[in-house]
Amino acid sequence: MIDLLKQSYGSQFEPDLLKEIEKASNYIEVPENHDLIRPGQYIKSMPLLLSGSIKIMRPDADGDELLLYYLEKGDTCAMTMTCCLGNTKSEIHAVTETPTRLLMIPIIKMEEWSSTFKTWRNFVFNSYHERMMELLESIDNIAFNNMDERLANYLNEKIKIQNSKHLYTTHKQIADDLHTSRVVVSRLLKKMENNELIKLHRSFIEVL
Repeated sequence: MIDLLKQSYGSQFEPDLLKEIEKASNYIEVPENHDLIRPGQYIKSMPLLLSGSIKIMRPDADGDELLLYYLEKGDTCAMTMTCCLGNTKSEIHAVTETPTRLLMIPIIKMEEWSSTFKTWRNFVFNSYHERMMELLESIDNIAFNNMDERLANYLNEKIKIQNSKHLYTTHKQIADDLHTSRVVVSRLLKKMENNELIKLHRSFIEVL
């Protein structure tokens, strides 16, 4: 376990903190498309990602969801930390995008390490900053970009997350993530194919 920790967080945390994390955390492995956090749930621990990716979504009153950002290896979720420390219910939906390995850190250790380890405090502050910048980017994308641009940005982000130009996803899933209709997504994907930007296959999208 300590080797996995060093690979993901060795550049951020000193050896003593890595040992503390190894002792206090709960290691879990979760498959793709697994719910980690649901809206309205009380959160008692925060995740540290060792591998894989998680998408963080914001639901509306009708149950539809908007993709906010992704978490990857070496990340944690600022919104989860806020819920933990404030003992408030989750306002987000976290789902694994790929098979994921992570460590769950108890609330009491989050508070303890903040007063003991400067690297932990810096990690928490930097995580808040990075997630805030990603949220602002999402807002800008919605407010200032048309759906063509949003779809292109979405596919490019998928390529980075999955490290492949073959994206195994459905038109409906894309529509759900972008908070639009499947008909709109299908029309725009066909337009991209006509412009030779992608190639549509039966079970996946190939980005050219």
